[in-house]
Amino acid sequence: MDRKSFLQKGLAVLALGVSVAPIISCSSDSGDSGPNTGNGEGNNGADCLANGTTSNIGSNHGHTLTVSKADVEAGSEKTYSIQGGSGHNHTIRVTAAHFTDLKSNKSVTVTSSTDNSHTHSVTISCA
Repeated sequence: MDRKSFLQKGLAVLALGVSVAPIISCSSDSGDSGPNTGNGEGNNGADCLANGTTSNIGSNHGHTLTVSKADVEAGSEKTYSIQGGSGHNHTIRVTAAHFTDLKSNKSVTVTSSTDNSHTHSVTISCA
């Protein structure tokens, strides 16, 4: 199986809300709950405009995120819900600057809104 097929199948599993990783309880985070830019390193041949994105949600327990190719191409600031299959919601804000990084095939990391006294670090990478 090539990388693209692996990622497509993995995204299909995530879209169904099925967790393939062990369930990890949320951790308390008293830090800033606003968005943070990642280190901007490239992603070994990944291409957001051609293949869309993948996301990794830290301390996850059922949250999901999908950032489409169309959203990356549009490049306009957008707020996403990451509730997924969890019992509560968080949101993240992806800014126009984040989308510019994604168009350049760089990963970005943002921090979710606070809910139930915790946040999640969310990394969006190119597929």
